[in-house]
Amino acid sequence: MEFDPKSLTYNEAGLMPAIAQDSESGEVLMMAWMNAEAVAKTLETKRVTYWSRSRQSFWIKGETSGHTQELVDFRYDCDQDCILVLIKQVGAACHTNRRTCFYTAVRDGQTVELMKPMDE
Repeated sequence: MEFDPKSLTYNEAGLMPAIAQDSESGEVLMMAWMNAEAVAKTLETKRVTYWSRSRQSFWIKGETSGHTQELVDFRYDCDQDCILVLIKQVGAACHTNRRTCFYTAVRDGQTVELMKPMDE
């Protein structure tokens, strides 16, 4: 059965969360938003494309930073309202130049920074 990006369940803004996970390590790297067109572009080009809510435009991960995401596998959940992209990440996934956006933890009631920015 051929996949249609419009068959997924988007929110009232036409978006759905997309979680990027390293295809080899399983590490969760980031979360961003996709609309049906971003889904289509990602599947067509194999370069992960998101929708920027602040800029109201598409952004291909790594287009300006060089920290690219190559699509390995595209999945969605049972409710068809959340995307999981398994990727090959080159460089940092986070705009703070860290490997992952999930670098802060709460442990024993304290905020703990788990990693420093990557060296350029």
